[in-house]
Amino acid sequence: MPKLVIVESPAKAKTIGKYLGRGYKVTASMGHVRDLPASQLGIDIENGYTPKYITIKGKQKLVRELKDEAKKCDGVLLATDPDREGEAISWHLASLLGLDPAEPNRVTFDEITKKGVQEGMAHPRAIDMDLFNAQQARRELDRLVGYKLSPFLWRKVRRGLSAGRVQSVTVRLIRDRELEIENFKPEEYWNLDAHLKTQDGAAFTARLAARADGTKVTVKNKDQADGILASLKGKPYTVAKVDKGKRRRAPTPPFITSTLQQDASRAFGFSAARTMRAAQTLYEGVDIEGHGTVGLITYMRTDSLRVSDEAVAAAKAFIGARWGEKYVNKTARKWKSRSATAAQDAHEAIRPSMPELTPEEVERSISADTARLYRLIWSRFMASQMADCLMDTVSVSVGAGDWLFRASGYTVTFDGFTALYEESTDDKQKKETALPPLAAGQPLQLQKLTADQKFTQPPPLYTEAALIHALEENGIGRPSTYAPTISTIIDRGYVEKDGKKLRTTPLGRAVNQVMLDEFPDIVDPAFSADMEKKLDVVENGQADWVRTVDEFYRGFAQSLEKAEKDMEGKKVKVEDVPTDEICEKCGRPMVIKSGRYGKFVACSGFPECRNAHPLVKDTGGLCPLCGGHMLLRKSAKGRVYYGCGNYPKCTFMTWDEPVPEKCPQCGATLFKRKGQLLCLKEGCGYVKPAEKKE
Repeated sequence: MPKLVIVESPAKAKTIGKYLGRGYKVTASMGHVRDLPASQLGIDIENGYTPKYITIKGKQKLVRELKDEAKKCDGVLLATDPDREGEAISWHLASLLGLDPAEPNRVTFDEITKKGVQEGMAHPRAIDMDLFNAQQARRELDRLVGYKLSPFLWRKVRRGLSAGRVQSVTVRLIRDRELEIENFKPEEYWNLDAHLKTQDGAAFTARLAARADGTKVTVKNKDQADGILASLKGKPYTVAKVDKGKRRRAPTPPFITSTLQQDASRAFGFSAARTMRAAQTLYEGVDIEGHGTVGLITYMRTDSLRVSDEAVAAAKAFIGARWGEKYVNKTARKWKSRSATAAQDAHEAIRPSMPELTPEEVERSISADTARLYRLIWSRFMASQMADCLMDTVSVSVGAGDWLFRASGYTVTFDGFTALYEESTDDKQKKETALPPLAAGQPLQLQKLTADQKFTQPPPLYTEAALIHALEENGIGRPSTYAPTISTIIDRGYVEKDGKKLRTTPLGRAVNQVMLDEFPDIVDPAFSADMEKKLDVVENGQADWVRTVDEFYRGFAQSLEKAEKDMEGKKVKVEDVPTDEICEKCGRPMVIKSGRYGKFVACSGFPECRNAHPLVKDTGGLCPLCGGHMLLRKSAKGRVYYGCGNYPKCTFMTWDEPVPEKCPQCGATLFKRKGQLLCLKEGCGYVKPAEKKE
């Protein structure tokens, strides 16, 4: 009889099944099989916070099938993901299947390759109860906040609202940044630049930096700028000092969850959720031509920067063969992980499971998102094992009258790791460039002297990448929570995306203010970070999970009781957003309102005038059937689709996104589908590959 191995997903089951062979039957639990009930609190607060777990709706048949399979097999091994959630799924499966959690029926795979699977299977262990209890504590904390706080928000703000522990503090971060921008007072300053030439005709620019005695200068207004310009009139420019040096740039470490999400956002515009979907696919396994089904990366939810000696050796061998030995880093690189807890350092950094498997080899076998993400992960890891980039640097002081101008630059003498990879950034700063050969005492010719008025700038609105960095810096949440947290606050209508920027909605601002006024601890980043540390202590087996939950709940229950008294008889108004549209029924302005099912446009004269219509976005594309405007719409489940504005006369709809480009054959709107642009007009059939964004 075979052994039954249970994993989360069919893709993972398929990959592992090929490695294990005929002695095993591998099946999937399809994620969690049990949870707290949706219709009630499900926690007995009076009796040690005992949870009431039930089989998730729709999973009853699957659970019966798993029980039947377990009876037919010679033992069961639980091979869910190697993290808190995976440990919880295994614990619940053990409970349902009658397995003893203390027995060695749990196996984990940090990478789903033949070697990784064999290694995991060779070391079965008991279920890690500390890891499970940390997950159980987090689940109860989130349920207590959500279940107790949501009805309060229903009564005081609007029906249908929900609240979350981590989501609430995340909304506060976004709102605080908006207020920081709104309250920012710009300060004037001026840049004075001398555009210079050597006798050989080589040009460069130097910026006013100091007085001749070295005292730093900041030009604050036009009068100062004009005075300095006047004092420089007719003055000769001479190289006062040249400092030469050498600089080394070391590569960034391999990815952890947060840095992967940030870099994918900056490089490709991926949301955190989109990044993690692609990473999950790469981890669980894909069919690669010439290699079969293989997991291409190590586990993608990690805080650790540790890399195995074997992976380092494989990377260095590949680097030496492709770029030459001088590109191989000769010493062992060690990076200090942000988290010092042993549990969070259980995995390696995110890296290719087989460093020798290049992006070019896998691209033709996998989808666009997974291919781009694999290239990013592979390049960053390989670069981390390459030699430093070496530069000759030069800093020049140029004297003119009573003033000193400065310029700096560099020349790359050895590109090192930059031959493969450089980290994406949100900043569009001007880069240093090479300066011409210069020597002290050398006369220079002034081409022109410019004075530019500038103002200090506020910090930018958060992008997903910047928000994830802020969450990590503040210790809010953990790698597995960043993507679902951002998705949740957008889905709930508290935050919206404006291009790449994140902004709070009127609803989000109203809820955030209530939280600040009545539940300051919940939205305090320091309090949230401390809670995460306490969960880590539970995970490390150094604290009781029930006591941890109780300490939180006592304070929260008191805040909830006080809030009910403070806001008795009060209702928070969510501000409406004005529009240029005029109500055709009464002539008053129309406004954008937020309802249980999203935004809509309504007459500002409500309730006297009840005129309203859905808020729709015109894509600019035209319907291939009737020529009406194609509008962006959302299904009842929140999925985006595109429908004709002439509905119900025209019922055309599509999941494919209209694009500005027109069909060269018939002039109709083109639609984007799986990396292709195609014409949907009947009888045309035009199709071409979509251009990839750099």
